[in-house]
Amino acid sequence: MKRLPALACMVLLLSCLGLAPFAALAADTGFPSRPVTLVIPFPPGGATDVNGRVIAQRLGKELGQPVVIENRGGAGTVIGASYVSKAAPDGYTLLISSGTTFTVNPAIRPNLPYDPVKGFEPIGLAGRVGLILLANSEVPVQTVKQFVDYVKASPGKYSYASYGTGTTSQFAGETILHAAGLKMTHVPYKGSAPAMTDLMGGQVPFSIDTVSAAIPQLKSGKIKAIAVTTAKRSTLLPDVPTMAESGYPEVNTDTWLVLVAPKGLPPEVKAKLEKALAATMADPDTRAKLSAQGLEPGYSNSAAVSELIAKELPQMRAIAARANITSD
Repeated sequence: MKRLPALACMVLLLSCLGLAPFAALAADTGFPSRPVTLVIPFPPGGATDVNGRVIAQRLGKELGQPVVIENRGGAGTVIGASYVSKAAPDGYTLLISSGTTFTVNPAIRPNLPYDPVKGFEPIGLAGRVGLILLANSEVPVQTVKQFVDYVKASPGKYSYASYGTGTTSQFAGETILHAAGLKMTHVPYKGSAPAMTDLMGGQVPFSIDTVSAAIPQLKSGKIKAIAVTTAKRSTLLPDVPTMAESGYPEVNTDTWLVLVAPKGLPPEVKAKLEKALAATMADPDTRAKLSAQGLEPGYSNSAAVSELIAKELPQMRAIAARANITSD
């Protein structure tokens, strides 16, 4: 009679003693032994989807198993995030998403079907995407000072577009208005593309969008960049000043991309995922592909992600309350 390997004997003994969860944990020391699913809570084709696929390709190589993309878009990331938060915490179902999931939704949606803090196990930050104040090329504004003077001269006359109600672009816009003491009408669109189309066509004079969405359109000459809303200048648009440089240091808004798993992830599985993501974000080819899409690649560990969410969540709630931003 053949003797069972030591690990198999341990699993069998734990199972016989009724300690099934411990048996499963012992059996999963070879993680990953099958493909990993990466849920993207947006439809295919958007910035998060494109960047997520780039990351997934390299992450799979680092893990030694394919990372399969599953798009579960809808309700401002709520559908996909809720699905992952309820999945088994075994490392085989992950979520890659933006600040919308973790700090914006909780600020404007009172009854979320997931907990942005207690429902997930952070793996790491993959990078950040800056936001930018844009103007139609025909508007006689080139600088932040000119923008402020132009809008203040006719309070409430002008509007700005965002890529949706309750999105980071609206939060950035309301932060600018508060800092500069301006009154403008917010015009929400269902996505960046229609907002950009109307900005180029002159239907709206100003907009707030991501740097990645703005770059191709800036080349057309139909729109112009006024300032980025991040603390530092974008490496993709080094000649565009920040709002802080222009006299408004309180304007420091961007969006970011993080990888998380359901809460309760075994420590050894989390360690493997963290190591794989760190290696992925250090890969020059992956970084180049992400930069081409407008993402500023930059890895931070799980502890840094938790700190980021804890810091930003009350800030977003304060902005939402002040500007009366809701999900409706």
